[in-house]
Amino acid sequence: MSSLWSKESNIGLACARGLAPYTLAEVRKLGFKVAEYDNDSVTVRGSLIDALRLNLHIRTAHRVLYPLINVQAKNLDHLYNHVKSIAWEDWLDPDGYFTVHGAVKNDTVRDSRMPALRMKDAIADRMREATGRRPDSGKETKGAAVFFIWHERALRVFIDTTGEPLSRRGYRLLPGEAPMQEPLAAACVMATGWDAKSTFVSPMCGSGTPAIEAALIAKNRAPGSFRKHFAFMAIKGYEEFGAKAWAEIKEKAAAEELPSSEMPKIIATDISRDAVRIARANAKAAHVEQFINFGVCDFADTSVPHGSGVIFMNPEYGERLGERQALIPLYKRIGAWIGDQRGYKGSILTASPMLAKETGLNFAELIPFYNGPIECRLVRFGK
Repeated sequence: MSSLWSKESNIGLACARGLAPYTLAEVRKLGFKVAEYDNDSVTVRGSLIDALRLNLHIRTAHRVLYPLINVQAKNLDHLYNHVKSIAWEDWLDPDGYFTVHGAVKNDTVRDSRMPALRMKDAIADRMREATGRRPDSGKETKGAAVFFIWHERALRVFIDTTGEPLSRRGYRLLPGEAPMQEPLAAACVMATGWDAKSTFVSPMCGSGTPAIEAALIAKNRAPGSFRKHFAFMAIKGYEEFGAKAWAEIKEKAAAEELPSSEMPKIIATDISRDAVRIARANAKAAHVEQFINFGVCDFADTSVPHGSGVIFMNPEYGERLGERQALIPLYKRIGAWIGDQRGYKGSILTASPMLAKETGLNFAELIPFYNGPIECRLVRFGK
């Protein structure tokens, strides 16, 4: 059983579209050898113990996946047989609990729920034959997790060491209106070019996610430290081979945090008092409230300290909260205000290049991101 936890393999990190370059930078910083990467995933070499470290530290991915099989399956019967051939008795507790999630694109499947149901049947049948018992299964994210990708005939099955996605850090108690997911917010902070030492300003802060992620980055606080449960905790042998390693990984991460006295200034404002209340509550849950200066005001009244830093804004762009033509005056005001902040580099995330041009500022870089299904650009302005 110890070899299950120490054996080196490929480990996949699943990302939202556009975030893989930032996940790539993160895994390299952690010292992992990169096997391959594409638009929505990064693959590294490591063991299950390494998967624990990835779950704790990675900010921009959604799942950490340990591969089991990569085969051809042209229909549900083939899927069932392949999944049943896996030695699930080595991975799952027969008295435990597991979930199955995945992505399906196969023209033989009329009901997208069927592959997961057939996989649950295959796992249960294998466990019953091997042990005389079978674990329960359902939708709750309290036990082990299995993930699969079935595109046409290509079937890949993984042990999902994460369970509930990494985007759900555990600190965002109140979502607010049109909240930005944590991995996207972290990637945007990275993409602004902020050095995590100078001032970070987040007007129009909404529920506070960019400012909170900036504080976590500056503090070097592991984003997974808020989570009470990861799916790897329900993998067979965890108590014997993984629990001690997990405690040591968390202890080392805590020791590497930046002293509070060295934290940079982080400022978050919003014209909505409710938004600031929500942002403050979320920051408190993330244990970074003391590092963020909150204020209720129009963005143009945000008090920006003398010196240097970064301004990041995520204004409305006409997809969810407003019509684009009506937003032109707002973008003109944003451009005039950012242009007045000497020593600061400005960035905005928007789905409308037309509105970004209305700022009147020069574009230094356009970086593609996706806010859910919406194609956006992080616009870095030059002066």
